[in-house]
Amino acid sequence: MQTAKANEVEALQRELLELRQQYDAQRKALMVLEQRVREVEARPAVAQPGRLARSAGPGQGYGEQLREDSSPARSVENIYDEASGFFGDGKFSLETGLTYSRYDTRQLVLNGFLALDAIFLGNINVDQIGSDSFTFDVTGRYNLGNRWQFDINAPFVYRSTTYESAGAGGSTQAVSSAKVTRDPALGDVSVGVAYKLFDEKGSVPDTVLSLRVKAPTGEHPYGVKLIQATENDNVFIPEELPTGNGVWSITPGISVVKTVDPAVLFGSLSYTYNMEESFDDISSTIGQTVPGKVKLGNWFQYGMGVAFALNERTSMSFSYSHLVSQKSRIRPDGGDWQTVSSSDANAAYFNIGMTYALTDKLTMVPNLSIGLTPDAPDFSFSLKFPYYF
Repeated sequence: MQTAKANEVEALQRELLELRQQYDAQRKALMVLEQRVREVEARPAVAQPGRLARSAGPGQGYGEQLREDSSPARSVENIYDEASGFFGDGKFSLETGLTYSRYDTRQLVLNGFLALDAIFLGNINVDQIGSDSFTFDVTGRYNLGNRWQFDINAPFVYRSTTYESAGAGGSTQAVSSAKVTRDPALGDVSVGVAYKLFDEKGSVPDTVLSLRVKAPTGEHPYGVKLIQATENDNVFIPEELPTGNGVWSITPGISVVKTVDPAVLFGSLSYTYNMEESFDDISSTIGQTVPGKVKLGNWFQYGMGVAFALNERTSMSFSYSHLVSQKSRIRPDGGDWQTVSSSDANAAYFNIGMTYALTDKLTMVPNLSIGLTPDAPDFSFSLKFPYYF
């Protein structure tokens, strides 16, 4: 009798341990997924086309006039700016923009997860996350001698995320959900410098080199505790939503623009290096403080497309962009580096853009970006208003 009771107690203890592990696994998996959602939302999704010509004169194509005219119309000058991060014919520009992004993960499964104490927790189901974000950003650019350009960008982010759960370990419980919102707050501020290496001549395209540094001025996602939702104890949600990645990053890049009458071809390539950062707490468990280091995965991005000048005021562009990110790693103080499962990303986008000159100095630039892979946002829509002084 005593042996049977002892066996029963031991079995219950093992079951309790498994449930605790599944509970901890789900909490940490949500933290990783939330971090990846924020990373993908924050990355530039659009590689825009380059400078187009103003309306051609009699007997001239757009490309012929572009080679002869160094001062294209304002209606299409902004497209060149979007392609290369470089604008000429002026000393200063100020751009305001609003971007809406929708990101929805469905039936994402992690094969395994390494917790902060280096215990492998086995197969778990990561539940659905639907994220809506609005980003209002202001960008100032200063052009020096049509060769050098300096800029600064400050984003303000509003986020709303809905978490859904069917229970840890893939149980058949009814799906439950909870929603978390974040009031508008400052995101990661960045500064950049660009140098125009070549002007278009013959087979040589316009070529611009750029370097951008992003500072962790937004709220980072590390150490944010995951709690049970008050309206549903089957869902775990973060106490607050981040507005930044929490690390310094450096992005060198190159952009090229080539006229192929009557179209303009453009392309860009960049690489982002994320620096290793230390944090007072990287644990998502309530009541637990684990100082440590985070090394976000680096990524590279390329884009290519074509643009046409429809008339002096309007232009259209179509482009494809692709971003590939490495896995992130974490290391608790005194421990070893651990690779975070499912923290890598492969995001591809199809972009449709337009510019319309409202005045000689003010341009409206709408753009629609459609995600082509599960890691990309479902879609993003932006509306920018660059003003040239």
